[in-house]
Order: sequence, then C-alpha cells, then structure tokens
Amino acid sequence: QVQLVESGGGLGQAGGSLRLSCRASGRAFSMDTMGWFRQAPGKEREFVSASTWSSARTKSADSVKGRFTISRDNAKNTVFLQMNSLKPEDTAVYYCAASPSALQIMTDQANYNYWGQGTQVTVSS
Repeated sequence: QVQLVESGGGLGQAGGSLRLSCRASGRAFSMDTMGWFRQAPGKEREFVSASTWSSARTKSADSVKGRFTISRDNAKNTVFLQMNSLKPEDTAVYYCAASPSALQIMTDQANYNYWGQGTQVTVSS
C-alpha cells in the first residue's frame, strides 16, 4: 500500500507564497507521475500541476502558470508545489496524487492510483 503524506498548507496572504510537500511511502518502487489537484468550496476538484520522472514532462493549469512551480526529489519520492503570487481564488483543499506510470494525460484525476488526504490552503485578500 502506498501512502501520500502532504504538508505545508495553511493561511497565506494575497501576493504571498506557500510551499506544499507530498511524500510517497509504503512501497519500494518510485512514483513516476506525481502531481497536485485542488478543490475549492462548492466546486469540482481540478488539476493544478504534475510531472513525470522517466519522461521529464511537466504540465500546469493555465490558472497557475507563472505563479506555481512543481518540483521533485525523486530519491525521496517527494513532490513540492511552490506557490507564489497567491490569489484568494487559490483557496482550496490541495490533494497530492501519484501513479507508478508515466501518464500521458496528467490532467485526468482518474489516471492516478494514489491520493493524499488533502491539505487546506486559505489565501486572504
């Protein structure tokens, strides 16, 4: 069984920064695709950003391009989300997701095998 443990959420201010971390544990193999989704109150969960290890691909939603950066420490099976220039509309529960495969379509949450419990990010104006 694989567990994804997120950390780093909390309260931020508009224009400020927060950094999320997610570590995969419980199995010997590495997660090839790791990424982030978010769900705001009353809305569906949406794709934020993801990356693959073996094919070195990265994809981010248009709403966060230029503000959020995804990075990885593959040796530690950990993915980070550096969130800069925060906006109140970034307020959501952020979920880490992972797949042992190098996903061709990283934006579809149905393609991910494992999920974290979610971490709340609240951005005040």
